[in-house]
Amino acid sequence: MAFPEQALDLRAEVQIGGLWTDITSRLRTSDPLVASYGMSAEGTSVDPSTCTLKVDNSDGALSARNPLSPWHGALGRNIPLRVTVPSGESYLALTGTSSDIASAPDHNDLDIVGDLDLRVEITGDLYNQAVTQNLIGKWDDGPNPSFLLQISTDSQLRLRWSDASAAFRSYTVTLPAALPRRVALRAHLDVDNGDDGFIARMYWAPSLAGPWTRFDSDIPGTGTTSIYSSTVPLSIAPTSQVSSTPGVPLAGRVHAAEVRNSSGVVVASPDFAAQVPGTATFTDSSGKTWTLAGAAEITDREYLFHGEMSKSPPRWVPSGKQVWVSAEAAGILRRLGQGRKALDSTLRRRIPSAPGLVAYWPMEEMTGATQAYSPVAGVAPLKITGFDFATEDTLGGSSPLPKLKNPASLSGAVPRAATNGWQVEMVYLLPTMPAAQTEILRVSVGGSTMRTAHVYASTAGIRVEARDSEGDVIQFFLYTGPNGIAAFHSRWNKLVIFVSNEGGGDVRLTAGWQDVTEIGGRSTVSTIFTGSLGYVTAVTGSWGAATEGMALGHLGVMAVAGAGATPGSVYYDGADSGYLSESALNRIVRLAAEESLPLTWEDGDGTAATAQMGPQRPATMVNLLQECADADGGILMERQDRLGLHYRDRTSLYNQAPALVLDYAARQLAPPLEPVDDDKWTRNDITVTRTAGSSGRVVIEEGPLSVLPPEEGGVGTYDDSVTLNLYTDEQPIQVAGWLAHLGTWNEARYPSVKVRLHRHPELIPAVLKMRIGDTLRILNPPAFVQPGPIDLQVRKITHTPRPRAWEVVFECLPAGPWNVAVVGVSKADTAGSVLAGPVDADDTVMTVATTRGPRWVDAATGWDFPFDVRVGGEVVRVDQITGPVQDAFARTLTPGWGTATSGQTWTTTGGSSADYSVQGA
Repeated sequence: MAFPEQALDLRAEVQIGGLWTDITSRLRTSDPLVASYGMSAEGTSVDPSTCTLKVDNSDGALSARNPLSPWHGALGRNIPLRVTVPSGESYLALTGTSSDIASAPDHNDLDIVGDLDLRVEITGDLYNQAVTQNLIGKWDDGPNPSFLLQISTDSQLRLRWSDASAAFRSYTVTLPAALPRRVALRAHLDVDNGDDGFIARMYWAPSLAGPWTRFDSDIPGTGTTSIYSSTVPLSIAPTSQVSSTPGVPLAGRVHAAEVRNSSGVVVASPDFAAQVPGTATFTDSSGKTWTLAGAAEITDREYLFHGEMSKSPPRWVPSGKQVWVSAEAAGILRRLGQGRKALDSTLRRRIPSAPGLVAYWPMEEMTGATQAYSPVAGVAPLKITGFDFATEDTLGGSSPLPKLKNPASLSGAVPRAATNGWQVEMVYLLPTMPAAQTEILRVSVGGSTMRTAHVYASTAGIRVEARDSEGDVIQFFLYTGPNGIAAFHSRWNKLVIFVSNEGGGDVRLTAGWQDVTEIGGRSTVSTIFTGSLGYVTAVTGSWGAATEGMALGHLGVMAVAGAGATPGSVYYDGADSGYLSESALNRIVRLAAEESLPLTWEDGDGTAATAQMGPQRPATMVNLLQECADADGGILMERQDRLGLHYRDRTSLYNQAPALVLDYAARQLAPPLEPVDDDKWTRNDITVTRTAGSSGRVVIEEGPLSVLPPEEGGVGTYDDSVTLNLYTDEQPIQVAGWLAHLGTWNEARYPSVKVRLHRHPELIPAVLKMRIGDTLRILNPPAFVQPGPIDLQVRKITHTPRPRAWEVVFECLPAGPWNVAVVGVSKADTAGSVLAGPVDADDTVMTVATTRGPRWVDAATGWDFPFDVRVGGEVVRVDQITGPVQDAFARTLTPGWGTATSGQTWTTTGGSSADYSVQGA
């Protein structure tokens, strides 16, 4: 990049009438554009990203109400704004839309029927995406496609192919955890392994240049295979909508790709990095002509900001010679945060979309209501008496529900369903089981010999009855199992009543009940009668003293039939408990999907096993998302390259290699570099309380930031408490331990690290890839500050680009707390070690005494050498340890490790070592 010899190619664009319009020439360079995203080092949650800019408006074109503006009627609040700079490397940008692809026509070279090798280098979201992403293939929705490489919704790399008989085949392997966002993926298919089978192999690499790492093992397929020779074009990336191979194009970047035949010859090799931005068609090195379609484009732009222009007031000087717009733009969190309406309960949100829903009454009315409305069009409110609304608020999936008085009644008319077969369901809490047989619910039926279905309960059992038009019992069954009777009361249950076709003119009537916190474990009682399935015409209930205090709600009717004693719909499941025990990441993903909110995420260990959540209660969208991040300890942030959110789970912050390395000695940091050694984040007495549950407390009683008074080596008590929406009472103590770990990390903070990219343009590529939560490393800091390197976690990034100057400020916290032990990888140190004698820069041996716990290990113990230790704040590398009474360390390279006094403590560390090593004496 020639910057700053040439002016920075900054580009600001607004989307007007669906088209991106360049307004760069209008930017007032005297008032620089400032783009910022993340959270301040003082904050606890991410703020909406912001972009401020002043835009010349002397012609009035940007005045929304100016009828002379060429964009009159197309300007308004929240029009999209994007700010980009060149990255120095071209790539193919794909939107994920089926029409936005790059393709090459079919060719004899591409009609591969034998061994196949597909390789593609991408930047994208690899893990647990909402849709399957197609990467490369000769594939369409016709009957005979050839081959396709996909990333599935469960983070698996999948090779699909159609064999010579047009039968679909596939091979799928889970991606390794924590692959970089820019990665090369490869699939090789050996159609005949010489042993009457075929073998597919999967690899990944940092780039197409390799080196390739295989992440599966040879599992031969039965019989040999082949690939159908189709006339389908080769595409990056094709769309497949047929049920057996659903998928959409990758939403991200493609840098290059290769297709190789059975001889290893490259038959297609689009290299998008080698193309000039704006290229719409080109020929690759194998002679294939590639053409872009739709919104797919070859570009080299990197985003500093992508958001919505929330304010654009016109301003001018009195003379009118200067007219401008002082624009402010923000990310999607600003708009989401403006809303104050809580999302409905999970049952209220889910049930209206149930397949076959005919009628539904939530019963979440406020105190004083005289009827219960239905959100389903054409369904009349329930007629009720004796309902004490909004008095029971213990069901996780609901807002407060009514309790029954004595007497109480309910009557709801149900519209005629288009199909026969039905299911009625509701949630209820019956405090005690009635001693005498008591009706719980009645369903009126049309189109069947059974005109009413009844469910009764008593200490003697649960009874289901089918009655005819005269009210006579056709068939019944009494369930007397003690476990099922016990499960019917004293807890929140789902009650489901449904019919199923038994064949031969017989119909099964079933009633089932199940604790809302359980998956499976339903108790059922059934009876069989001769007739037809029919349809529901009404639901009614009439209750007295035996059911006084019973809570109920979310009464729904669906036109679905069961199968035997299994209901035809399980749409209440999960939502009834408020998705209790759902992982934080899964809840964030589900909420985003329900609200059509663009979301991507990083799952550090690839398992989605983030913190388990308590019930999702009514709250605003932003608050619901943030409580997931708080429970998990991750970061909910905005995307920089598109309007949407991104979530980094806690494990994605662990043990990171630095994304940006700055050398203080090479003047890559702009002054001042000012550490803050204060008690802003000191917390050594932490209490965590589970919402509506128990608490856990952790007190740090040893160490320099412990609760010990200063005269005894601590800092005194810094207490804090937090309430989190967790699943079990075992979780608070674990979270408290982690928060205490963060709160007693003994390093200085660096709230501001400034880089002047116009003076160090070599840093631009790495800076543009930085994201919130990444690790920044400072090499060779001043000796009077602390020994290096200094690892920091980036919490906020602010860009201030000018034509010939570009400053970036990173607001940071210490990254050390996130360097954690990994089972099978990390090494435990002793419980206490000190230097046995003083050392200085001329010494060749360090002798370490173990004061508590086991002594330091040697090679015979089985540890791999070298590893790093920290002494006096300085990191040194250990090549070997000798003993047995005291452990001796000897340095072999200069410079030395400085000086240290007797009694200096030693610990293992996850940091990088200084540029020297030590070996055993």
